[in-house]
Amino acid sequence: MPLPRTALLALLALLLTGLPPAVPAAEYPPTGVEMTLQRVSAHGYYVQGQAGTAIENEGFVSNAGVVVTDAGVVVIDALGTPSLAWKLLEAIRTVTDRPVVKVLVTHYHADHILGLQVFRDQGAEVIAPAGAERYLNAPVARERLEERRFSLDPWVNDTTRLVWPDRYVADEERFSLGGVEFRLTVVGDAHSDADMTVFVENDRVLYSGDVIFEGRVPFLGSTNTRLWLETLRRMDSSGLAALVPGHGAHQAAPVESIGLTYRYLAHLRATMGAAVEELTPFDEAYRAADWSEFEHLPAFAEANRRNAYQVYLSLQNELFE
Repeated sequence: MPLPRTALLALLALLLTGLPPAVPAAEYPPTGVEMTLQRVSAHGYYVQGQAGTAIENEGFVSNAGVVVTDAGVVVIDALGTPSLAWKLLEAIRTVTDRPVVKVLVTHYHADHILGLQVFRDQGAEVIAPAGAERYLNAPVARERLEERRFSLDPWVNDTTRLVWPDRYVADEERFSLGGVEFRLTVVGDAHSDADMTVFVENDRVLYSGDVIFEGRVPFLGSTNTRLWLETLRRMDSSGLAALVPGHGAHQAAPVESIGLTYRYLAHLRATMGAAVEELTPFDEAYRAADWSEFEHLPAFAEANRRNAYQVYLSLQNELFE
């Protein structure tokens, strides 16, 4: 049976250019953000979300990793809209025609998961840390989706859906794919209900998810800052060739990136902790605190006061544990 005309054209393009054929057109509204696939190792790439809020950047504020193996592609986090995930898939097709076979979700927050349906519909297996189901079962998951349908319309719309994992990782898991070794480590409810890091052993590259933010102030939400600090304290970066955080640029000197996140969280807990112990009202404590080390960072104005208040309340709760 002769090949269809479209298949013949795609094959001819591949033979002439040596590049994989283009991804077929999708039903997702096009996004105008710039997205560059940056190479960090022999097998690894990532795209870097922009600083600022999701609304300012069509949802493109988080990073996503890409690891190319001989047996298929592994994507790490799926970005904040289906349109962004489709654009990531198009970028992947500029370097390989191998299918995306797995998506490793470092944690379930909207800016990392609302693109999952693109890869699920391509047949990829979705793997997440145990505990992510707490987010999916809670009202906040649907409330955030509805909010994004409003604030990020048309890129998040009525066709956007929450995608549950195919399976969960409970503690630590290793797997091999196409000659590349992966180590998944679940660190618990540090930044979210459940956080997981991904270490590509061949390349000595760590994809940290939002356990680490680089070059910007994180949004804490309902973060467990005590566990988060303990996680960072235990993290050994001495053997890493590179670190790709959940937000911000990748680092060839990972200890510096870990240090910034650690100092910020420690400063929040120290200043707000002193206020709680002395029964100082939050507004007074916030005005008196020294924010000079962090106030120049992107997202400081949008996030810092909210972060401080969340830590203030959580430290009050810790007094009764």
